[in-house]
Amino acid sequence: MMKKLSIAIIISFLYFLANFSAAHSAVLDISKFGGSPNADITKAFTSAWNEACASISAAKIVIPSGTYKMGLLEVKGPCKAPVEVQVDGTIQAPPNNADLKGAEQWIRFDSIESLTLSGKGVFDGQGAAAWKGASIAWKDKSHGTGSDKRAINIYFAACTNTLVTGITSKDSKYFHFNVLGCNNITFDGVTIIAPDESPNTDGIHMGRSNGVTITNTNIGTGDDCVSLGDGSKKVTVQNVNCGPGHGISVGSLGKYPNEENVEGFLVKNCTLTKTENGVRIKTWPDTPGKITVTDMHFEDITMNNVMNPVIVDQEYCPWNQCSKKNPSQIKLSKVTFKNIKGTSGTAEGVTIICSSGVPCDGVELNNVDLTFNGAPATAKCSHVNPLVTGKAPVCGASASASPSGSSGSASASPSASPAQESAPKEEKLPSKKGASSKEEK
Repeated sequence: MMKKLSIAIIISFLYFLANFSAAHSAVLDISKFGGSPNADITKAFTSAWNEACASISAAKIVIPSGTYKMGLLEVKGPCKAPVEVQVDGTIQAPPNNADLKGAEQWIRFDSIESLTLSGKGVFDGQGAAAWKGASIAWKDKSHGTGSDKRAINIYFAACTNTLVTGITSKDSKYFHFNVLGCNNITFDGVTIIAPDESPNTDGIHMGRSNGVTITNTNIGTGDDCVSLGDGSKKVTVQNVNCGPGHGISVGSLGKYPNEENVEGFLVKNCTLTKTENGVRIKTWPDTPGKITVTDMHFEDITMNNVMNPVIVDQEYCPWNQCSKKNPSQIKLSKVTFKNIKGTSGTAEGVTIICSSGVPCDGVELNNVDLTFNGAPATAKCSHVNPLVTGKAPVCGASASASPSGSSGSASASPSASPAQESAPKEEKLPSKKGASSKEEK
């Protein structure tokens, strides 16, 4: 009896220690480091991060309600224990893009394991002034150079086991979130907002990352709500509302040599409203890229007046920046569109233009029920023989990926063709010594 009682006491004591430890993990209010509302907290946050990262037990940095300013920030791991950053206030970036000194991003989390970014706060990129000069960046086929380069709001580089929950990203100068070289990162209950005329403000872009989940999230921007670069694997987008924007996109791919395969993409239970495209895969023709894209699945999706609801475009050539003499070398396989319903803004609700060099395999249209002005939408296809089941449009022949017949010239209306992308995009990809290759979207 005494032995059982002793064991019970020991167990109770262990539970007490666990709860005591959890209750007394380091909570680092930004005010402890000199941070206060209506002031710049860049140095205060850096000091708080250094202490949290060095802690041998879990630590939390808290930024309470209020409005704060923050300049260029980069924090790095590895840390000794999990770190949470809880933001309940509004943090403002410098409105003048030059104040970020040509950095690729405003805030960067690098090489961190077990990071949580939480709270009900807002990261306000104050991008309006930077958007005004974006047309120059388009002509340069980039998002600017030097001090003119527009900054991503938040960049996760080489992070593992990361959770982003509750927060809002607003009016980024360029992409809102960029995920590069990460493993197991989840966005849950996040809000991303920017005007539909804001150029290149992708919601969440990723590349060379494994295990990305985006769920219960609202995204409205001037570009893709979600976009996948090369090397993306095991990506799930579920319960996401998209609009305005350019839809949910794979690619563009194939522009550069040494790109990596893309595999395992599930988009499920999503709603797209008044977007320029719906769900899309895009690859460049006549380029050195030669990879495979497989296991792409789009299911249970509602389209509300979406211009091009379902599109595969292997002749992607925005602003006439390439030749279509040679076909794309990107091989697409196992691509399914299932239980997609709603209204299309164009007569051709489904456009599947595959490569003549490596035609698509395993494409399926299953219960794709789209209407245009009250009539069933049609489908246009080439270099593919999709399996059509349930209620779905039957493919007609096509030699072009542009439903309107437009060639994708810069003077055409952005909604006239899926090839009318607002601008190509450039992204630095991970490397061991800081050298980078590029991926243009």
